[in-house]
Amino acid sequence: MDFKEIRELLKDQPKYRLEQAEKSLFQGLINNWQEAIGLPLNIRKKLDEEFPIEISAETFVSKDKNTIKTLIALEDGLKVEAVLMRHEDTRNTICVSSQVGCPMACSFCATGRMGFKRNLEIWEILEQILFFARYLKKVNEKITNVVFMGMGEPFMNYKNVMTAIKILNDKNGFNLGARHISISTVGVVEGIERLENEELQINLAISLHAPDNKTRSEIMPANKNYPIEKILKAVDKYIKKTNRRVMFEYLMLKGVNDSDEHAKELIGLMKKPLYFVNLIAYNPTGIYDPSPASRIKKFKEILENAGITVTQRQEFGQDIEGACGQLATKN
Repeated sequence: MDFKEIRELLKDQPKYRLEQAEKSLFQGLINNWQEAIGLPLNIRKKLDEEFPIEISAETFVSKDKNTIKTLIALEDGLKVEAVLMRHEDTRNTICVSSQVGCPMACSFCATGRMGFKRNLEIWEILEQILFFARYLKKVNEKITNVVFMGMGEPFMNYKNVMTAIKILNDKNGFNLGARHISISTVGVVEGIERLENEELQINLAISLHAPDNKTRSEIMPANKNYPIEKILKAVDKYIKKTNRRVMFEYLMLKGVNDSDEHAKELIGLMKKPLYFVNLIAYNPTGIYDPSPASRIKKFKEILENAGITVTQRQEFGQDIEGACGQLATKN
């Protein structure tokens, strides 16, 4: 579905018709246009014929019901993943994909191993969110956060991702506050530089995963083009311009990046006021082993004792292959 074409279809209608259509779709969470009862019947019929909004998807629910993963079938037969994570504090976070596959080829990531297929269109990004918004409506709940941490590198599909985010934030769209939206990047410097000039106050996360270029290059080939010092320089410039905190994600891989020495090296990088570290327990995809809980605890204590702000991400969805790209690769 192309929103420009919807605008074209409604161009001879009063302006409020487009607003009605947008609100019906993104806030009324209709399943088809016939449910948009505020629109005239002839317009609903035309929209249903030319811009169907049904979503074809398979759904997988974890045993604890806190993680729901969907595999959405696209028009060309490719499939893309999105995940709903239901937190204990009533937050409902949607992890969204921006590409089918990924060109970054991170060795710990199932998506990286499937290769790059193509960028997602704006509607294909939004329908992941729409799917779960409809899902939560049935239990009188709403989406509280959206994170672009699924399949793909968001900054390699910058224009479509930012357009989707603006619809997410728009009062006639999902009306979700910008501070509840996050983008995670491997450190694509050009994207960080573009983001600092956006008016939206969305959150930036850097997938760091190692404190030195040698280790990082071994698990993240993109480090050759975007080494740590180059990323940190761009992040510092971003912080100076926006005065916003930046999260550094650190996936804990047993025997790879989780030693005391790695923690001490990381301290040297993270001693900046608006930096903070988010430790992530690895959801195995067959290549590496996750760091034991005791090792993660010790690693975290070393950082905290050095005055580094550090959090630890709640684990989700191991029993439904919740890690990025696992289901799409299998399918």
